[in-house]
Amino acid sequence: MCRGFRVPRSIRLPRPIPLLLAFLIACLLPLTGLTTAAFSAGPGAAAPAQLRATYVPLESQPFHDQLLELKQQWTDAPLNQVVGDSPRATLLNFYVVMAQVSRDIARIEAKAEATPGLLLSSALRHELALINSYFEEAVKALDVSEIPQSIRADFADEYALKLKVILDYVFTHSRKPFEIPDAAGMKALNDGRVNPSPSWTIPGTSITLTDEETEGGRDRGYRFSAFTVAQIPSLYEEIKDQRAPSAGPSSLLTPAIYDAFSLRPGHLLPPKWYLNIPRGLRRNVLESHLWDQTLFQIVLGLLALAAFALVQYRLVLALLGTYRMTERAASQPLTPLEIWRVDNIAWHRVLLAAVALPITRLVELLLDHDVNVTGLPLQVLMYLLYTLYFCWAGLFSFFLMEALGRSLAEWITILRGRRNALQLSRVSNLVMPVCRVMGAIIGVSLMYRLLILLGLPGSTVLAFSAVPGLAIGLGASKLLGNLFAGLSIQTDRPLRVGEFCRIGSNLGYVTKIGLRSLELQTHESRITIPNSVVDEETIVNYSLRSDQAQDEVLHVFELHLPLPAELTPDQLDDLVHYGRLYLTDLPGLSAAQVFLDQATEDGELLLRCCGQIHAPDWTDYLTLREAVLLRLRQILDQVIRSRMVIGVAYDTSPEQLQRIPELIASLFAREPLAAFRACRLMAISDFSYDFTYDYRSAQPTYAAFKDEVARLNRALLALFAAEGIEIPYPTQAEIQLNG
Repeated sequence: MCRGFRVPRSIRLPRPIPLLLAFLIACLLPLTGLTTAAFSAGPGAAAPAQLRATYVPLESQPFHDQLLELKQQWTDAPLNQVVGDSPRATLLNFYVVMAQVSRDIARIEAKAEATPGLLLSSALRHELALINSYFEEAVKALDVSEIPQSIRADFADEYALKLKVILDYVFTHSRKPFEIPDAAGMKALNDGRVNPSPSWTIPGTSITLTDEETEGGRDRGYRFSAFTVAQIPSLYEEIKDQRAPSAGPSSLLTPAIYDAFSLRPGHLLPPKWYLNIPRGLRRNVLESHLWDQTLFQIVLGLLALAAFALVQYRLVLALLGTYRMTERAASQPLTPLEIWRVDNIAWHRVLLAAVALPITRLVELLLDHDVNVTGLPLQVLMYLLYTLYFCWAGLFSFFLMEALGRSLAEWITILRGRRNALQLSRVSNLVMPVCRVMGAIIGVSLMYRLLILLGLPGSTVLAFSAVPGLAIGLGASKLLGNLFAGLSIQTDRPLRVGEFCRIGSNLGYVTKIGLRSLELQTHESRITIPNSVVDEETIVNYSLRSDQAQDEVLHVFELHLPLPAELTPDQLDDLVHYGRLYLTDLPGLSAAQVFLDQATEDGELLLRCCGQIHAPDWTDYLTLREAVLLRLRQILDQVIRSRMVIGVAYDTSPEQLQRIPELIASLFAREPLAAFRACRLMAISDFSYDFTYDYRSAQPTYAAFKDEVARLNRALLALFAAEGIEIPYPTQAEIQLNG
């Protein structure tokens, strides 16, 4: 039987009697493990003569003749498959094909070295493609399903080459001949087993071929089991220094097949420019070993990684710079040109992520196929590059959906004929959340795909997938409520972005309607209200929706001014008159209405003013409201002062009393903006006869009106003095009683 790879733990040694112990070790070494001399021997060294004589040569094995037949078959008819219906067919086919690949690669390499130029000839490239097809067919004999997908193809090639070296060792270190069962042999073997199994293990080894895997209900044939494939690196480490040399150019033994692959750049065959380097320089300098890699691989790999890290750093800086550009653009109102620039920034991010993807893939191919990094460094680099690639892919998908959403919103506003910032904001609030959710879903899917490629079991990935569902079931019910309420708001449209609304007790402008919340800009702060709360509150929308005013948003402006109770009907009429004149001519206010109303609680009179204003923000709204309120207060004071009461003494003659209205009316002849209305003796008080006169003033400002009142009062005093009419002042008599 062939020599085992490990000493069985079931063997128990007797007491340490020196001679007996030496005898037992000498007897057990051929059966249980590698000799000390064999472990200490260098590459290609043979075992001692007394042990080598006990080995069964490969030429004496029962299956050697079939190996030669298969060798001739693969030479004459290469269109065949390695995987067979029995362990014998798969094992021997694999062994022969790998030997043929090694011989053909050495032959093509010799031709390439003898041919001038930097590239292989077309004939050599054709031969190399055929050899690659042989090699790929041989790799199919390995069950690599347990290897992570990110490194599966690369490590399958490595394991196939290492397995050929291991099989060389097994076939040349057997103590007795052994049979490899064919289909009939497997049937007979299973008939003698207590538990039949579709597997066969090479005697004395852990190398197993199995037919347990099926694909679509079809038998896939015998292949080296996944457990065997997982053991290949450790088995190779045990025997890599104990390989027997090849017996000749026609031999099936290929002890250096893996070294020829792992110590040079390229896949199977190095590139032509590398073969043009002098052999001595390649063997003694470039292929010097360090951490299972050559000096050439380490230097070129570090240079590639340094350049890649620099490019990644520049891309990240450029990506962060786009966000600073967006912040500067968002700090001021956007014109159509600035909106276009923001869209360009979004596509700029897409371009940066798109550039990062092929660069990452190029570095991966460079390190894998050109530099030909192998073993653990390859696994670490592949994991790192795959992680970076899928992170960039996730960012690319998110940026792409965001840029598409911005461009889609822009085109929708153009097609609707409403290209302005407000309409674009409204369409974006509907389109962008959907696009961002789609981008996030694609990104999460890519992350799940990355976990599978890195070797995470599918059941674990499904467990990760169940976490969001569990979170929604336990604590995200409010989030779902807000999402559905947001869809309801977007569908029913009780309010839109840019409209002036009252939501509950909050009054302000709607600046954003998202899938989770709504933003309301009040005069003092920005309020974020969950959509579910908005859906339950009473919404008062002061904005007017008109197809004829597409480029502006009109809001209902309303102001209530409490009136003093002592105002006469004439004064109330003047107040309404002056208010209408002012609001009709006020810029920024249209469809103005002024009317009297009565409060339902206490019957207090109110002056109601309303109209339509274009106030896109609180500054414009509060400025207009302040101006209207101050002017109405001035008009109210003007109405009050336009009704004057003047008292004359009791000793005024009847003729003078008769002429007083005429005298007061004459005062207004010198005031062109003042229109006298009437003057009447309205009351006889305790100390005077009280005349009341009314007029209307058309002074443009409140200050001009007060100057007018001052002039009228001075003229009235002068006129009464000239006419001898006295204005009395109140007197008080005090009576004292003496007891």
